[in-house]
Amino acid sequence: MERTINKIFPHLPERIKGLGYIAYNLWWSWHPEARMLFKMIDRQAWKESIHNPVKMLKELPEKVLQRISSDKDYLKYYDAIYARFRYYTGAKGEWFRQHVDDAESAAIAYFSAEYGLHHSLPFYAGGLGFLAGDHIKECSDLGVPVVAIGFMYPEGYVRQKIREDGWQEGTDEKIDREAAAIRRLLGENGEQLQVEVPFTDPPIHVAVWEVAVGRVKLYLMDTDIEANDPETREISARLYIGDIEQRLKQEVVLGIGGYRVLKTLGIEHSVIHLNEGHPAFAILESIRDKIENGMSFDEALASSRNRAVFTTHTPVPAGHDVFPFPLIEKYFNSYWPRLGITKEAFFELGINPEAPGAGFNMTALALKTCRHRNAVSKKHQEVTEKMWQGLLKSEAPTDGRIDHVTNGIHVPTWLEPKIMLLFNRYLGPDWIEHHDDPSIWELVDEIPDKELWDIHFGLKNKLINFIRERVRKRWVEDRIDPSIAMAEGVMLDPTVLTIGFARRFATYKRANLILHDRERLKKIVNNRWRPVQIIFAGKAHPADSPGKEVLQQVFLAAKDPEFAGRIAFVEDYGEQLAQYMVHGVDVWLNNPVPPLEASGTSGMKASLNGVPHLSILDGWWIEGFNGENGWAFGEEPVDGDRNEADAHALYDILENKIVPLFYKVSSEGVPEGLVKVMKAAIKSNGPRFSARRMVKEYTQKFYKHALKDFPESQRA
Repeated sequence: MERTINKIFPHLPERIKGLGYIAYNLWWSWHPEARMLFKMIDRQAWKESIHNPVKMLKELPEKVLQRISSDKDYLKYYDAIYARFRYYTGAKGEWFRQHVDDAESAAIAYFSAEYGLHHSLPFYAGGLGFLAGDHIKECSDLGVPVVAIGFMYPEGYVRQKIREDGWQEGTDEKIDREAAAIRRLLGENGEQLQVEVPFTDPPIHVAVWEVAVGRVKLYLMDTDIEANDPETREISARLYIGDIEQRLKQEVVLGIGGYRVLKTLGIEHSVIHLNEGHPAFAILESIRDKIENGMSFDEALASSRNRAVFTTHTPVPAGHDVFPFPLIEKYFNSYWPRLGITKEAFFELGINPEAPGAGFNMTALALKTCRHRNAVSKKHQEVTEKMWQGLLKSEAPTDGRIDHVTNGIHVPTWLEPKIMLLFNRYLGPDWIEHHDDPSIWELVDEIPDKELWDIHFGLKNKLINFIRERVRKRWVEDRIDPSIAMAEGVMLDPTVLTIGFARRFATYKRANLILHDRERLKKIVNNRWRPVQIIFAGKAHPADSPGKEVLQQVFLAAKDPEFAGRIAFVEDYGEQLAQYMVHGVDVWLNNPVPPLEASGTSGMKASLNGVPHLSILDGWWIEGFNGENGWAFGEEPVDGDRNEADAHALYDILENKIVPLFYKVSSEGVPEGLVKVMKAAIKSNGPRFSARRMVKEYTQKFYKHALKDFPESQRA
């Protein structure tokens, strides 16, 4: 690594060479004190790099770095942070070793189609990716021995542009791999490591990239290399390819190719964890590997199944990948003989008993080949067991169960630094080390209302200034129409009650629910003495026309002068904007059609920062809502279309509960009733919906049992 750092940053003085090592490990992304190391060098350069230390260090003039390398005050701070970084990355992490037998020889291979880690590495589409990113960050903090596998998507990030008529257009943005915390993994010949995916025709080769996420290594595969033909090079071009055959090849590469990458690197793993069904072919490759080492198919299936964990996030049948049998035969006709089974037996592995003729179902494959299965909330567990009851009934009584581990968020990543400093003062200096302990959070009540509110109001100003600056740049660079500038937030007012809605624009998430009764909404937002403003953000999938139509409705409402600039749609939603929004709005809105929200995590991020959740009772909010920490609606069953009932329940809560709380202020200008709800949101959600609690549950429920059932002689 030292040679690499010297090559990448040849102008970096030896005295501060550690900046290069820190920049290439995403540890800095969840440690504000590490980010401050770069910000202290040049605040404007940090801002222009969009908080990307690799890009910043590459672009800084050598004289700036030479100057800072002799600044005594800076060096004192640098030495302290670099020592902390080296200690963290050099230690193994104590929690896992203390709670799992044989922890030294354990390893968990985590497979996911996407990872949300930082906006400089856009390998994500939405919540599934950020869940994966938060999972491996917390595994790093707890010392859980995870190695992660995914894809490099060189053209996979879609930049959103909204036309004047409100229709979403997108452009693929090539990732600048030379200006992000990612490096080529080199083989023995000094060239980038390439691995061949076995039994594919034509052959598929992948180049391997490495991302350091604290103590965890994430390996990303890239098919865009000269060894592949033009069609094959496109396999990893973008996330969730629409073409069904390319999609199948993508999942072959993710599962089978990912497994072979680990074998090539000599990384032994005792457990495989599938984040959704996309990488389920990894279990088949594990079975084939064991058969080559002398096991029968049944023995290899039992062995692989015992050490496999499958997390499903999808609450509707249409959301699961299903491939036509002829397509499966085309790509696996030379594979099933190596498993020692017939075509029919191979197909049976992917058949859903409820729809046997539909095709090869990747979720069915994962359920049948993984002993440890879980949904991502209690409600989602009920929905999933009902959806797959036919398959579950066919299993042995001891296997016919799907457990649940409710999603959580990585607290250090999503907690705003100013809020973290506030917590440091009132919860104790080491609270972050024990943040899944509910008793610690009771000290939130000790925070003076005015202190919490002043910080929140500052973050709200920061959000609105950020939005206005984005619009200003569009005005300068694109000469946008003034009506678009108005729709995108130039008229937002920090003194007004601000509702935030930032989700993927799928129809079931109902971004337009609040527009259901436009006349009533106009009265709410345009109230002279107690106005309300709403900030929307989010993308529709490029192939989702109904989702784009919902987005268009919202954008046109934002352009409508009758809403007086009180509705804004912020273009090109991504991780950075998400951070600003969950920190800065006053109330977080979520209103999907129940029970289609498997879990959701955006409301957890908002609540952690003192932004109460206003949500329909679905997903995680059924477990999270306690009557004091936010607002809930939609618990009553409704026959048929429930939009009208839910919209009016939403309006009632806004008019009768939230608006009065916000505008009833003390002599110091503090809405004490709202601050009480803010504190309740922080206290109740901080520990219960943290990734720390989540990863500990995965370990206790699944990982330790999978390791126990997997003897040393059978480890990969």
